Amino acid sequence: MRLLHQKTMLEVNNLAETIAFYTENLGFTCCAAFPDVESPTWAALERDGIELMFSVRNAHSPVENPTMTGALYFTVKNATEAWELLKDKARIEYPIEDFDYGMREFAIRDCNGYLLQFGQELEGGEPEM
Repeated sequence: MRLLHQKTMLEVNNLAETIAFYTENLGFTCCAAFPDVESPTWAALERDGIELMFSVRNAHSPVENPTMTGALYFTVKNATEAWELLKDKARIEYPIEDFDYGMREFAIRDCNGYLLQFGQELEGGEPEM
């Protein structure tokens, strides 16, 4: 088996709100919507070659509210710049910090409660003092 791509698809309760959050706050573009952009049940959002897909919750899903126990982790060129752009646009999970494992990162929650982490590898893999 050869894997060609990995695309994330997340269920949401309000797709219009999700599209607005990702386009207005994170700079994504809605590149596809089904059946149309006015009342989508599925949408694909893209930025810098990263694609995320969202769908309304399947009527047959046993889950009452969409959840994810993990996180979407975005590697960025400049975590400090990303922090300044996003810190006032979403609920902060943890502020920007240099970690012992050699990353500068922070985390926010999107409008659905999904954890979005943004990290930059520190030069030499060590936190700055």
